[in-house]
Amino acid sequence: QVRLVESGGGLVQAGGSLRLSCAASGRTFSTSTAGWFRQAPGNERDFVAAISWDLGNSRYADSVKGRFTISRDNAKNTVDLQMNSLKPEDTAVYYCAVDSFSRSSLLAFHRNPKSWGQGTQVTVSS
Repeated sequence: QVRLVESGGGLVQAGGSLRLSCAASGRTFSTSTAGWFRQAPGNERDFVAAISWDLGNSRYADSVKGRFTISRDNAKNTVDLQMNSLKPEDTAVYYCAVDSFSRSSLLAFHRNPKSWGQGTQVTVSS
């Protein structure tokens, strides 16, 4: 089990930027796919971005491509989400997640069980 703590959320105007960070504790982080999801009020939790354990690949939801960038530092056990050109529709609680299985593919990440953080609120005003 990996413990995850997110930080960096807040209130920003449309067009602005925020950087979310997720600190992980646990020996398996460096060999597990990690990613970000978000949940707006009344909506399901949606995939945002993921990055493979070996930093070789990343995937993004169509709604954030070209605006968000996911990165990780396995030496520091962190995974970050740089969010640029923010829109009001990006407003949500953002959750960090780590695959419970080591060395799984990005495709498997969506269906595999995961460890979750507590979430951090991002609010984009128009």
